[in-house]
Amino acid sequence: MTEATKGLTGLLVAVLGSASALLAWAPLARVNVEGGFEGQRRDLSVLYVDLPLVAAGGALVPLAFWLLTLRGSRRPGLAALVAVAVAALGIWALTSWWAPHQVPEFAG
Repeated sequence: MTEATKGLTGLLVAVLGSASALLAWAPLARVNVEGGFEGQRRDLSVLYVDLPLVAAGGALVPLAFWLLTLRGSRRPGLAALVAVAVAALGIWALTSWWAPHQVPEFAG
């Protein structure tokens, strides 16, 4: 594998990881952006705090594992498989663990 191919593959891993993390995260954050009933529970901090963190994590975590596996084994197929597995595990963890803050419907 040439250096140019390694670089392009790493860029592709980062872009696909970031895009898939954002696509999995967006439906969870929709409640905070739209605000629910009559916009009463709108919290736009998900756009300037959580959005960059999810995008960066989705790009950097699979890329780091791809690079480490490629350096250790020198087999690009195995490195791609590890990157996809780590991205899938990270997205699963994100969607099962992260819950946006929601103000109670009725404050009493």
